Amino acid sequence: MAGGFRRGNRRRTPKLEARGELESVEREGPFKEWLGMPDLYRFHLVVDGVAYSYQTEDAELPVKVGDRVVFRYKETKAGKWVDRNSLGKAIDPSTYQ
Repeated sequence: MAGGFRRGNRRRTPKLEARGELESVEREGPFKEWLGMPDLYRFHLVVDGVAYSYQTEDAELPVKVGDRVVFRYKETKAGKWVDRNSLGKAIDPSTYQ
């Protein structure tokens, strides 16, 4: 089915967004999910006391402990998973010049 077309009139649940200070990062991996797929690294992040999981092909994150971060995530039975390529530094407009 072509992208952008949905069946029915069901509303999609909006993505959840979180923002806060990155307190700790732990890395697992690399994992090989299946043949031909790049290695995946799993990161366990703690942002303002809440645990999140993040999975990516990159061995290093674009943020470090102590940074103010912003990202989109979804809640599953396995926990809170950060959307791929949504993790980044939060820019405070009052300090940005």
